[in-house]
Order: sequence, then C-alpha cells, then structure tokens
Amino acid sequence: MMRRPLPTTRLPDHWLSERGLTSAEVDERRRTWGRNDIVEVPGHSFRDLARDTAKDPMIWFLAAASALYALVGQRTEALTLLVAIVPLIAMDAFLHRRTQASTEGLHGRLAATATVVRDGTAREVPAAEVVPGELALVAQGDPFPADGVLVAGAALQADESTLTGEAYPVHKRPLAAPPEDGTQPALESEYWGFAGTRLLTGRAALRVVLTGGETVYGEIVRSAGRGSHARTPLQTAIQDLVSMLIAAAAVMCLIMAVARLRQGYGWLDALVSAVTLASAALPEEFPVVFTFFLGVGVYRLAKRQALVRRAVSVENIGRVTCICSDKTGTITEGRLRLTHLLPAPDETDGHLLRLAAIASRPEAGDPLDAAIVRAAEAAAALGDEYVLLGTFPFTEGRRRETAIVRGPAGALLAATKGAAEVVLGMAALAPAEREAWQRRVVELASGGHKVIACAWRPLDRGTSIAEEADHEYRLAGLLAFEDPVREGVAQAVRTCRDAGIHTIMVTGDHPLTAGAVAREIGLGGGAPVVISGDELEERAARGAPLSRVDVIARAAPSQKLTLVRALQEAGEIVVVTGDGVNDVPALQAADVGIAMGERGTRSAREVAAMVLLDDNFRTIVGAIREGRQLLRNLRSAFQYLLIVHIPLVITAALVPLAGYPLLYLPVHIVWLEMIIHPTALLVFQELPAAGPLGRRREPTRARFFSRGEWAVIGAVGGLLTLLVVAGYVRSVEERGNVEHGRAMALVTLTVGSAAVTAVLSRLRGWSARLVVGGSLGLAILLVQTPALAALLHLEPLHLDDWAAAVAGSLVAAALPPGLAAVFRRRSS
Repeated sequence: MMRRPLPTTRLPDHWLSERGLTSAEVDERRRTWGRNDIVEVPGHSFRDLARDTAKDPMIWFLAAASALYALVGQRTEALTLLVAIVPLIAMDAFLHRRTQASTEGLHGRLAATATVVRDGTAREVPAAEVVPGELALVAQGDPFPADGVLVAGAALQADESTLTGEAYPVHKRPLAAPPEDGTQPALESEYWGFAGTRLLTGRAALRVVLTGGETVYGEIVRSAGRGSHARTPLQTAIQDLVSMLIAAAAVMCLIMAVARLRQGYGWLDALVSAVTLASAALPEEFPVVFTFFLGVGVYRLAKRQALVRRAVSVENIGRVTCICSDKTGTITEGRLRLTHLLPAPDETDGHLLRLAAIASRPEAGDPLDAAIVRAAEAAAALGDEYVLLGTFPFTEGRRRETAIVRGPAGALLAATKGAAEVVLGMAALAPAEREAWQRRVVELASGGHKVIACAWRPLDRGTSIAEEADHEYRLAGLLAFEDPVREGVAQAVRTCRDAGIHTIMVTGDHPLTAGAVAREIGLGGGAPVVISGDELEERAARGAPLSRVDVIARAAPSQKLTLVRALQEAGEIVVVTGDGVNDVPALQAADVGIAMGERGTRSAREVAAMVLLDDNFRTIVGAIREGRQLLRNLRSAFQYLLIVHIPLVITAALVPLAGYPLLYLPVHIVWLEMIIHPTALLVFQELPAAGPLGRRREPTRARFFSRGEWAVIGAVGGLLTLLVVAGYVRSVEERGNVEHGRAMALVTLTVGSAAVTAVLSRLRGWSARLVVGGSLGLAILLVQTPALAALLHLEPLHLDDWAAAVAGSLVAAALPPGLAAVFRRRSS
C-alpha cells in the first residue's frame, strides 16, 4: 500500500469538514499554486508533424533523386519516386504519433471538469481551475480532478489501474481525524484520491491537496517527457558511430561517383549511384531506435511505480550490479511500533514513556518520535505540566536528542533519548549495572528490534539551558520498537542474489538489529556480514574490498557517499536509495540514485535519477527487470539493423564499382527502408518475463556486443551479401537481364530480413508476425505483378528463383553455431 506525504500547510483550517472555499480564497491560492495543468503536452498540429517528418533524410533523398530524373526527361521514374514519398511520410507520421502515444493516452484519462463547493454552493468548473484546499465532489464513475484526501463518503472503491497497473478495485475511506505526525504526515493511499483514477462506487468529497505537475499522474507524464531528451553514454556512443559512418559514406559516395564517370556511365548514373549509396549507408535508424526505445522504457518504469527523472537511469538500471538500500521504509514498512518497555528498577512504564516523549519532536516527521508520542498518548502518560525551554536535536555525531523542560513545581529537568550505547555512557551506573543493561540491549537488538535508551537528570534553577549536560544522568530504561519487513522483500533479495546483484543494507540501527533484519530477508544467504559505518570508512581508506559486506550498521547518511565511491572504484554499477538532504551527494554520485516518493525530501527527489512512488525495495528489482529487458530489446533491434545493412551497403557499393549496372535504384531503397524502419522500431518490444533475472555473463561496463555476437553478425551479414551478389551476377552474366538480377537481389534481402526478424523475435508478438508476413507479401506483390515489376525496373521471378532466395536466407539465419542459440544465451 502506497503512502503519500500530506502537506497540511496547503490546506485551510476547516479541511476535514465539507465546507468549501470562497472565490477570493480560490483566486489567492491560484496565484500561489498555479493552474491544475496536470499534463502539459506540446501541441501536435499539422505544422509540428510536418516539421518533424521533414527531418527524415530519406524524404530529401527521394526528392533530390526525383529532381535528377526530371531534369533529364525521365518523367516516369521521377513521378514514381515522388509517389514513393507518400508511404514514407505516412510511416514517419505514424511513428511520430507512436512516440507520443503514452503521454497522450495518459492525458485522455484526466477529468475535463470538476464539481467544487465555492461560496457555499456546488458548481461545475474546468478541472484546470481547481486549486489546493478546494473541496471537490466526485460522483460514481467520475475521475478525481487532482490528488487529495477523502473527507466524506461511504462504500468507496476506485480504479487506480493507470497508476498501479492492477485492474481490481481499490477500497477507499474518508479520513476521520487529522494525523498527528507533524506538518507533513504520511497517509495511507486508502485515504487518497488520485488524479487520473476514477471513483467506481459511492459519492466522495475530496479535499484537494496537490495539483498540476505535483500530482502522481503529473509526475508520470513529465517523467515520460524528460526521458526522451537527456543524452546517455550509450546515446553519445551511438552518435559518435553515426558521425563516423556518415563521414565514411561521404567518402564512398565520392569514390562511387568518380568511378561511374570513368566507367563511361554518364553524370546522371554517377549522381544516382552516389545518392543511392548514401541513402543505403546513412545510419539514421540507430539514434531513432534508441530514442524510441528509451521513451518506451521510461513509460514502462513509470507503470512500475518508478518515475524516471534522468534518462541515463533507464540505460543504467539494466546493468546494475549492486544495490545500496536503506532499511527503514524501503526494506521495512517504515512504521515503527513501540513493543517493549524496560524501565529501570526505580522507574515506571508511564514515567519512562513521559520522559521519552519529552525528548521527542513528532512535528519533525521522525517515525520514532511519532511512535513514542502515540504510545504515550495511548497510555495517558503525557501531561501539560511540562514547559519546553530548549532542545538539543539529534545529529549524526551526537546520536541523541535532549530536551530541557520546566516541571510543575518550577524545577528544571533534562531528558535525553538516543542510541543505547550513547545514553548508557551518559548515565551514572555501576560497571555491573551497565553490563546488565548492555546485555538487555543485545538481547532485544538480536531479535530485530530498534533499541534506544532514555535518561534524565534534574538541573539547578540557575543552570544555563544554552549548554547540554552530558553526564550524571539517571537511566530511565530502554524502549524497543519493531518495524516489519515489507511483503515480498525476501523474495526480491533472493532474486537479486541469484542474478549476481549484490545487495547492501544501510541503516543507522544497532549492528545486532540490522543483522537480525538482514537474516530475515536472506542477505548474505542468511549469514550476513555486518560492519559499522566507521569500519566502512577504514576499509575504504585502505582500499579493502566490500564484495562480502551485506550490512552497514550505525551508518551516517554522509557515509553513503563513501560506500558508493568505493563500490564504483571496484567496477560496480551502483544503485543507492535516499530520502534526506544528507543523501544528496550519494544520490548524485550513484549510477542510479533513487529517491523515496513517500517520505523523500524535495532536494533528494530533485537530484535523483529515479523516484519510487511506493518506497518499496521490490520496485527497485522490478525496475532492474524492466531495464534488462530494455537492453535485450535494444540489442535485438541493433543486431537486426547491422545484419540487414551489411549486405545492403556492401552490395550497393561493390556491384557498381565492379563495373556492373546499378544494383539498387532509389525506389528500391524506399522499398527496403519501408521494411527496415517498422521492423526495428515495432518488433522488438518484448515485455520482461516473470521468474529469475538471470546472471549477467559479461563485465559490468562491457561493449554493447560481445566478440561472439559481432562474429555472428558479421557472418550472417556476409553470407547474405554473397547470396545477393551471386543472384545478381548470375542473372546479369548468364541471362543478360539486369531487371531479373535486381529482383533476385531485393527478394533475397527481403526474405533474409524476414528470417532474421523471425529468429531474433521468435515471432512472439503480433507486430513480429505482422511485419514478417507483410514483408514477404509486399515482395511477392511488387515482384510477381508484371505492371508493378515493370514500374520498379524488375522482372517477375520463377519458382526456382524464389526457392533459392528462401533457402539461402534460411541458411544464413540459422548459421552455425546457431544465431538463435547465440542470441538467446545473452543476458541483459
């Protein structure tokens, strides 16, 4: 169940009532918080679509080639090329719309209008005009106009599938009393209504809290938009590769033009040859495919409750080898419950609770302080007779919190609580007493409890409250808390371990407490290695390995940065979680910094590469699974592009250079690109399978392809090249028929493309089956229809020609040691 922080400062004093705002209050709040524009999708006018489509170099190539044919009077060829631009524009327009589909689909689920109570009456207003603090009335079947707290209603159920991916109804109920955990308490999702979801049953009154981009829905949409713009290391490498190939293509085109002129083919043939080679060699598909897949990955991660703030996280999350996770709230539920009170011999449970509550500040949002105050209130251990004079807050170095109060008789008292070893060291105890209390601490901590000690001492009336007393305290006793492990975390840890991902739990708890929790979730195979934050500093200073360390206990947030850097120096790809300002350096340094959406501070969320909406460790593992599948899909697409482009580019260059007539005319390149583009973009979109992640077989920062994969790509591409050349040369030399040779070459390439697609995709999706069937059907239609074949300067093939092309392509696709076997063995 997801919890969300509730910023009560945004709400009016009467926010739990069914009273609305006045028009003046609405105007003031709109000036403060802005409009409720949850989704800011750029307009998709015809002009925008035309501008993006015009960026396709293939369209300009066809236009230039058509102009060349028109200049020399070959109007039929010129018109054919112009007509060929139409399906290419249509395909570009479709793919352009496809890249925006997830964002526009989300936009369609939002409320257009909302019923709100203003000036004492209910009225319908545009949803964009709803402001924080507004009271919205939501009827059965209506969407929630913004994120807010339910303050009235009965028998409520909501459809939250847009946020959670789960289709079953979610039960909701109104909040009966204000939370008591400070100015920004965390509320369970059962009290929330979220924008983009809708009410299935009942009628509800919603007190709006978050609007616009601050809603969960708005964050998802904006993360999808951000994900397609940031450049990643792999994207930079692809861009470098494309630049290199473009330069090489330019040189080859110049050589081609000069060679054709020297061979006596004339300047038109030379220009067409050069332009055709350029269009075949132009590697525009690689950056397009990468950007498209990146957007798909961002959207899928958002559906898994992981909002991507930097696109690099989509690339890196699939390569992760080490997870450094907070214990409280990520591995555990983050809901501390006071379960054991061990008062000193001369103390009572009530007095121990009262002293601990005096030294607590629940308004700071600390779950431990909130648990103490709740327990004290339940036991009626709180009183108004104590007046707070000063506090010495908890810090990493002090590891305790002290409060100075004036009692009912005017006496001054100092109460402190904190790490057991620190407070016991401040108490006036005999050695034997201290050892006995330490044994109790060990006993409780070994059971997985978070243990703190509490002590107090009277102060003279003239004592300055500007300085903290740090000795001669009277021990009041011990308090032990439980924080249950989240459901499914143990299985997630096991999944990581089986996949070779090292999980390290980081906590400020006692080593024994941390060790007990680590054993419960299976860290270290049930025998975790626990070290302290100080030991971490020592190991990092001398370069000692951390590969066998499972838990960092008594860790300060600042020591996370030390941990991240030490792991990265050892070659690990590191994920680190954080929620506070002190976690910011580690979040920035990590390969993937993950902030908590429920309890994380704004500064942590802003610097993180990813934000978990549910603060759950399982979500991290799910994101890794999605990231690995993204890399597998991207590899399959790139493998396909390389295998198909090798014979296309080589034959487009070598055949004319060898003195033969042009193998490909511009219209033939259009035909092939109409197959290559949709295949690379739409076919390889497999979803991650359930079960084990699988171990990575390659180094953490290895090349995109292994040497074996490059060998198979080269071998299959080379064999297809030989088949294309053999079919063309045989037709030209034996039959003296260039049109027959071109048809043979195009059919061989088309069937080869379909065979490679079938092997790489295993025809699992409808898009793979559609593309393979469509490619073969298009080849049969264009080649075997005499009128179309003549228009394309081809000649229909005989049955034995088709048999030879199909057999050769199938042999290439099943090249020993087996294309399928090699590619299926690869890990993410």
